Amino acid sequence: MVSCRFHVVFDASKAQLLVILNISLMPPTSLAYETVIPTDIAPVSGTQKKIILLKPRGFCAGVVRAIDVVRIALDLYGAPIYVRKEIVHNRHVVDELRSAGAIFVEELSEVPVGARVIFSAHGVSPAVRAEAKERRLQVIDATCPLVTKVHLEAVRFAKQGYTIVLIGHRDHDEVTGTLGEAPECTFLVSDVEDVDRLTIKDPERIVYLTQTTLSLDETSDIVHRLRERFPKIVGPKTQDICYATENRQLAVKAVAPLCQALLVVGSQNSSNSRRLVEVCEKAGVPAYLLDDCSEVQFAMLKGVDTVAVTAGASAPEHLVQELIDHLRANGYSDLEEAEIKEEDVRFTLPSDLESFTPRLYTVRA
Repeated sequence: MVSCRFHVVFDASKAQLLVILNISLMPPTSLAYETVIPTDIAPVSGTQKKIILLKPRGFCAGVVRAIDVVRIALDLYGAPIYVRKEIVHNRHVVDELRSAGAIFVEELSEVPVGARVIFSAHGVSPAVRAEAKERRLQVIDATCPLVTKVHLEAVRFAKQGYTIVLIGHRDHDEVTGTLGEAPECTFLVSDVEDVDRLTIKDPERIVYLTQTTLSLDETSDIVHRLRERFPKIVGPKTQDICYATENRQLAVKAVAPLCQALLVVGSQNSSNSRRLVEVCEKAGVPAYLLDDCSEVQFAMLKGVDTVAVTAGASAPEHLVQELIDHLRANGYSDLEEAEIKEEDVRFTLPSDLESFTPRLYTVRA
């Protein structure tokens, strides 16, 4: 496999280091960037068909942590282990953990009193935590630390008397949890039109926060409109959109001019995976979201000599490799990897599991 690399150049005058739990992350959305298209990717000629495999792709640190929490809990306490909502938004991951003994429920009322339950990576509201306490549930919290960051920001700004504008998608598990931190002073907006409909009591004290898995461009447009309407609005010190969401979107932007179609491995309820499709389509290139290679249709690749492949932050790598094998079996013999940024982010486990050395159940990466 021939390897090539994409580079992202950031405006050094605005660069800042986001450190959460001593983890270094990507710079904020406001940074200017440009994608440098590599010249070492050879053009497709004749009937040669090519796959461009994007990197980084697939599991982020928060997803790895959440899956490990379920696996360790199963090994430490044995089945059944209850999990409120899908631990991450990927059908294959959930099915494998279910087969290992995890029981996924929608609400805590489905969990027996006093049982052990895991909160998903997307976080929960204070009301859910209160219900768990009332039912004497033994809680293990797998909330992504980057989601926790947004929750803490909401609590802090609410205590300071700010009106909070939360940018996100209604009914997404993460947004539901964040809204619950300060429901009396939080307004949800999903697009510029929502911003235009806002009525704020005190426009001198207003702040915006965001869901961690949004489109960079769409969020930028919404923030721009918020600043037009409310010049005194402030934002978080560091962006809320997570490093993995940003890196994968930048990779798609960089490769879009080089391919005729993009295949994104991810489930339909995965917000960050859907944003990858949107980013590519906005660049004028067809993109398709697939749970796995069985969903590839002939029409998707008709007339396509160069296809790019990536995966959302909750999609296992083995599904990507199965898709590559499927494409190779259908004439895409040339494979090149395009890397935009190296990722080396790790999150610590919840304190009650951190010291445990597990015999982990195998959930394929």
